[in-house]
Amino acid sequence: MRLARRARHDYLPGFGHDALLPLYDAAQGLLGIPRMHRRLLDLADLRPGDRVLEVGCGTGNLTLLTKRMHPKIEVVGLDPDPLALTRARRKAGPDAPVRFDQGYGQDLPYPDASFDHVLSAFMFHHLGAEAKAQTLREVSRVLRTGGALHLVDFGGRVTAADGPMGRLQLRMAPLRDNIGDEIPTRMRSSGFEDIDEVSPTPGLLGRVTFYRATASGAPDHVEVR
Repeated sequence: MRLARRARHDYLPGFGHDALLPLYDAAQGLLGIPRMHRRLLDLADLRPGDRVLEVGCGTGNLTLLTKRMHPKIEVVGLDPDPLALTRARRKAGPDAPVRFDQGYGQDLPYPDASFDHVLSAFMFHHLGAEAKAQTLREVSRVLRTGGALHLVDFGGRVTAADGPMGRLQLRMAPLRDNIGDEIPTRMRSSGFEDIDEVSPTPGLLGRVTFYRATASGAPDHVEVR
């Protein structure tokens, strides 16, 4: 029954299987993901009154951290996985200061120009080429002109000198698709400009890069392979 249920998913559950979801938060801690969440928020420079969306929120760690660090903003987390969202809502508590919605980055259930910032942490490499393009177009659509996408993921200027994880990134297709200029090129074709990259020294996870891209309000819809 569990395997059949997994086969029907049109998204990737945490760790690739529903049964492994209870290990997700502990593993994130061991891998240093909370530290990267904080770095992403530091780079985002959120302000009181901002409206913020996290795409691919999983069990809600970044969404909840965003609200704790910035209590005067509105934060929404979105994910397709109902089991992950159940855990996120449980952590948020009955008087949740944030909202968790079920949905897909490729078809965001929000009006045009409804957010000041969109966050994405280690979700992008899970998507195929067309889903990446669709998600970026949708993020551009829901951002107000001048709003920003803040994305952290494996990728960027990866070389074999980045250690075992760097070499793994060069070999694995889902990770290799984020290497070099792939992410900035996709961003530009989806209506983003003023793209900045911050790529710290590779660590346990290999090369991880932080991106900030500003929504211009005018995607050119050029397809990226």
